[in-house]
Amino acid sequence: MSASPFINDLRNTLRVLNYSLATERSYVNWVKRFIRFHQMEHPGNLREEAVVSFLTYLAVQRDVSPATQNQALNALAFMYKHLLN
Repeated sequence: MSASPFINDLRNTLRVLNYSLATERSYVNWVKRFIRFHQMEHPGNLREEAVVSFLTYLAVQRDVSPATQNQALNALAFMYKHLLN
C-alpha cells in the first residue's frame, strides 16, 4: 500500500534536509500515530490542543519515557514547521 501524499511530502522534506534514515522512519511513525490518534484528521486541521492531548496520552496512558515523548514532540514540531508552516 502506498503512503499518502502528505507522508510522502514528509519523507521528501526530511531527505532534502539530510536527516538520517533512522530519523525519517521515526518521524514518519510518530506523525502516522498522531494522525491515527485523531481519527485520521489531517494535521493541518489540528491545533496546539491536539498535540498536547497526544503527548499527554503518550505520557499518561502509554507510560512512555520522557525521551520518547520528546522524540514524538520533535517529529510533530518538524511536521508543523516544515510542512504546515
